[in-house]
Amino acid sequence: MPSFFTPSRIETPQSKAMENSKTKQEGAAVDAELTTAIMARRFHASVIGPETWEGYIFSDLEIRIRESTDLYGAVLWPSAMVLCHFLETNKDKYNLTDKNVIELGAGTGLVTIVSSLLGAKVTATDLPDVLGNLQYNVTRNTKGRCKYIPLVTELTWGQEVEQRFPHATHCFDYILAADVVYAHPYLDELMDTFDHLCQKNTQILWAMRFRLDPENSFVNRFQQHFHLEELYDLPSLSIKLYHAWRKDEKSKGQGQAAA
Repeated sequence: MPSFFTPSRIETPQSKAMENSKTKQEGAAVDAELTTAIMARRFHASVIGPETWEGYIFSDLEIRIRESTDLYGAVLWPSAMVLCHFLETNKDKYNLTDKNVIELGAGTGLVTIVSSLLGAKVTATDLPDVLGNLQYNVTRNTKGRCKYIPLVTELTWGQEVEQRFPHATHCFDYILAADVVYAHPYLDELMDTFDHLCQKNTQILWAMRFRLDPENSFVNRFQQHFHLEELYDLPSLSIKLYHAWRKDEKSKGQGQAAA
């Protein structure tokens, strides 16, 4: 009887190079398509007025964000839009309805607003000098639209976190963060804050823009305490979106979205 066989594929340096090139091209195409979709949600005032603001489209709603250009934390950064796009387009898997959510470094409030519109009970936190503008944006865009009224409160990373958010009364399903890691001197305090707020069933969704070495070093340190899953890689924006959960959690299902 004749024998039939499928010859095994022989990998050569040339074929490997072609595969790598194809993978890079596919990755670039995904990056371009996703980045275009995210940035298309942004719009600007059609008429110049006394107030500086930027807009973001959530479903059919217009969210208007007042910016304060003299405060670094009161500017709408692309990382926030990346995280908001992910939350909206993955709302079945990462269901925020009735979930307890805290946002670190809420800034202009876009992530808090979108999370609230998705049905979450949100606590938005930032430094004292940002809170006025943050509260204005949150109130302006959520009043009468959300099941739960978002709470805006001060949080200085690493200071009185255990007293402000004791585990006995504060258990968060999600920690959200956008562009909180950059070349500032409080990375140790930020790590301590993540560590305290992230309990055994807490999930972290964190959008990060890579600028300088401190960002890479922080990610390496972060992985010592947390499992880290990359959800988005957008080289054109120098932004990655991560999903994280505690390493000391042994139960099944960690690393999967809460139902």
